[in-house]
Amino acid sequence: MGTSKYSAEFRADAVALYHSSSGGTYASVAKDLGVNHETLRMWVRDAEQAARPGAVEATATERENRQLRARVKELELEREILWRAAKYFGGGDQLVSSRFQFVEDHRGAFGVKRLCRILAVSRSGFYRWLAGASARAGRARADAELAEHINRIHQESDGTYGVPRVIAELKEAGRRVNHKQVERVMRTFHIVGLHLRKKVRTTIPEPSATPVPDLLQRDFAAQESNTRYVGDITYLPIGNGQFLYLAAVLDLCSKRLTGWSIADHMRTSLVTDALRAAARARGGDGLRGAIFHSDNGAQYVSKEFAQVCSELGVTRSRGAVGTSADNAAAESLNATMKRETLQGRKRWNGASEARLAVFRWATRYNTRRRHSRLGQISPITYEQPVVVAVTATPAAPALPDESTAATV
Repeated sequence: MGTSKYSAEFRADAVALYHSSSGGTYASVAKDLGVNHETLRMWVRDAEQAARPGAVEATATERENRQLRARVKELELEREILWRAAKYFGGGDQLVSSRFQFVEDHRGAFGVKRLCRILAVSRSGFYRWLAGASARAGRARADAELAEHINRIHQESDGTYGVPRVIAELKEAGRRVNHKQVERVMRTFHIVGLHLRKKVRTTIPEPSATPVPDLLQRDFAAQESNTRYVGDITYLPIGNGQFLYLAAVLDLCSKRLTGWSIADHMRTSLVTDALRAAARARGGDGLRGAIFHSDNGAQYVSKEFAQVCSELGVTRSRGAVGTSADNAAAESLNATMKRETLQGRKRWNGASEARLAVFRWATRYNTRRRHSRLGQISPITYEQPVVVAVTATPAAPALPDESTAATV
């Protein structure tokens, strides 16, 4: 029977009867009273507790202690949940979905309601996310397949292509993609193109040089191939404090590396060999009538270089002293070459390795590497309608003893 049927006076008398019954048991006294023996036991216990000094205060304290213990247990549970969730939270765009994934993975142990409260996400949002699991799985499979394709392109480019050139390759292969999709997949699968390295200055100005006008005025564009060129020297580190040096001749219209020369010195023959190599690559009248722009390095302001320009029919142009921006196109080419050949290394393991790496890169640059300024096609492809008949039978280059000149 429930205690609600009995008055406080009846319960007090029942307790008194139990205490006055010498040798009486709960069962025997309860039978006489017509109540359940467990009910009588509870009445006796409550009466004894109430009779003790400070019983009311003790009961309140015990209740508070129970509440505190429950709160501590809940905080410990929250701490355990957050500790387990830490590895799910990488930040970025996937933070919310990572929280939902954690709720899904741990709902059996902690319950959806508690997990969503602790992780500050809505239950309705979680269930919507759960309903889209199959669609996400499909996207993940598509991303993995696209990443495999991108990785092949990345490896074929010697690990140099970033998002724009990868997109161009994919589109040429007939794959419809957008910039954000490729960027996201490359970021997710850690496929990274090369970035610019810190530039080291190699230009040594010649104070006594005869002035030559700047015919480009930082306008590094040309409407036709074989009309405007830029050139520069850069160093090739090969270890033990030793260097090779590369002189390049770049066509500003097609971005073609028309001629180059590599040597273990920076004498004037380094740059004249590169210019002559470019003239041979063009065939026919060579560079006659074209402008060649450089910085004020001692090689480019020398009388020997001026004589070779005159011989080839090239008009000289030079930027201001100490201003790298006046020859930015040539310097950008050199930076690209070293970034894509060294790929983070500080040096090559010898002169032969350096020469071979530059030769491989230069030929690839002209024939296959996509250029953003050309609409993501290669320089040779860009020139084909104009130059294909001229380049069919190129003359063999004459190489000086101390350097290597190359043409493509």
